[in-house]
Amino acid sequence: MKLSILMPVYNERQTIEKIVVKVLGAEVPGVRQKELVIVDDHSSDGTGESIRELVKNFPDQIIAISHERNQGKGAALQTAIQAMSGDICIIQDADLEYDPANYPLALEPIIAGRADCVYGSRFVGSDAKRVLFFWHYVGNKFLTLLSNMFTNLNLTDMETGCKAFRSELLKSIPLRSKSFGFEPEITAKISRRRCRIFEVGISYNGRTYEEGKKITWKDGMKAIFTILKFWLINDSVKPSV
Repeated sequence: MKLSILMPVYNERQTIEKIVVKVLGAEVPGVRQKELVIVDDHSSDGTGESIRELVKNFPDQIIAISHERNQGKGAALQTAIQAMSGDICIIQDADLEYDPANYPLALEPIIAGRADCVYGSRFVGSDAKRVLFFWHYVGNKFLTLLSNMFTNLNLTDMETGCKAFRSELLKSIPLRSKSFGFEPEITAKISRRRCRIFEVGISYNGRTYEEGKKITWKDGMKAIFTILKFWLINDSVKPSV
């Protein structure tokens, strides 16, 4: 089975090399081949140069794509999804918040044939989690609750950046959100498709804004709009050509 790791990147020069080495070194039972699809969303801090060096060092394992203008995390993921060739895939941010050591736990239900997608929850399980912002926690819980109300799911962490899918499924879903709206959008659409969704508790090493965190309350407001939008609009299957 081949695993595609999808990595959207924007201004992560300080962490990109460390996370790529960790990703490529991660062992997953049942996975015989891996590819890392990196999409640089027009970084301006030297991240692009670091990615080019990584490609030189790991030419057979990394697919690197660059956007000519900054479009957002969702747009970078759409580009990565088009380029991936694995049987299964997992999303990996380019910082060090989500540890590739979580891959075996997140991917096992899919590899075993029990799940179509798996969410790695930062709020359940016994794995270590860095203690940070109270209001971020409240915001995440509110958005998850709102999403659950409209999707009839019982997720604990809809906004998690650790999501794994059968690649065929993810390729078949039309994605419209260009920024952080990807999280509520994909959740609404896999709910519409009645996918087999699992959730596992993962470790989480969150970072502060001084350390490079980018999401803000404005993204939370956009998430609310996205939840309502894709509750009203049934847009979960790509039209046949």
